[in-house]
Amino acid sequence: MKKLMFIYGLLIMSFIVYVINYQTSKNDDNPWETTGGLRGSIDEKYVMVTFQSGIDYWKGVLKGFEDAAEALNVSVEYRGATKYDLQEQITVLEQVIAKRPAGIALSAINPEALNPTINKAIEEGIPVVLFDSGTTESKAYSLLATDNYRAGVIAARTMADLTGGQGDVAILYQPHQMNLEERTRGFKETIRTEFPGMEVVEVVDAKAQRTTSYDATMQLVSKYPDLRGIFITEANGGVGVGDAIQSLGNEKVKIVSFDTDKGTLDMVKDGRIDATMAQGTWSMGYWSLQFLFHMKHELVQAANWQTTTMSPLPVQVDTGINVVTQQNVDEYYAK
Repeated sequence: MKKLMFIYGLLIMSFIVYVINYQTSKNDDNPWETTGGLRGSIDEKYVMVTFQSGIDYWKGVLKGFEDAAEALNVSVEYRGATKYDLQEQITVLEQVIAKRPAGIALSAINPEALNPTINKAIEEGIPVVLFDSGTTESKAYSLLATDNYRAGVIAARTMADLTGGQGDVAILYQPHQMNLEERTRGFKETIRTEFPGMEVVEVVDAKAQRTTSYDATMQLVSKYPDLRGIFITEANGGVGVGDAIQSLGNEKVKIVSFDTDKGTLDMVKDGRIDATMAQGTWSMGYWSLQFLFHMKHELVQAANWQTTTMSPLPVQVDTGINVVTQQNVDEYYAK
């Protein structure tokens, strides 16, 4: 009897050891720790890739990306083309893929040309989400961005408020970038359908630069004596337009810009820019990393953002838009 009890004891102990070892081995790959919630490992690196990497606009996105990394206990890296250069961004993206990161968050400089490189990353098992600016046919899993058409609609209504719904207006933009094209389309269609006393007289490629925006503004004011407003669809051009209008002393031309870099906010504060559109940049970065982490750890099944397939992971997220004026500009300076 004692021998039988001893054997039973050994079997029970063996079973307990097996259960403990099994649970331990599961927890090694399980991001849900017994304390601290959803956590990764510090050697798990995610990379953000942009273009014109030195501009202020990306700071809010990167802050969100870094805050998510701290919450998840993972590492992040920031890379990007230094200029507005498609080939440079493709090269940077290829270099990032070669290092096989845990995931990539990408803002696409061109809606079509990056598709093969994005698809290459996904085929190699690297999750990719897009933020701010998307693509047409890539296999990237999600797009986290402003509803840019709606942003153009709001910008048009803001311009109409500033001009009394009357007069000629122009648009400065950068072609072949999906988010800027959508803002332009939303603005133009809203002016045409809602404000019969206004007309978009010209859409100008200002190359997303301060100096070229300055020059374009000087030409527009000379060409259209009745010009009442200029809408700038991206972060760099607003300051150039503000400089030009100030140098002309032309108070009748109203300026609606985009984004909340310090130079733009300063001009809103002193009245040289009448309004600017504030995007949810922090949310773009924060949720991009959260999405990548969930895909890396197979916590969700993801669909291609271009499809209508139902997925636990949202395939498109509108990160919001707000209008910044002199009345609320202080709320948008970096803290």
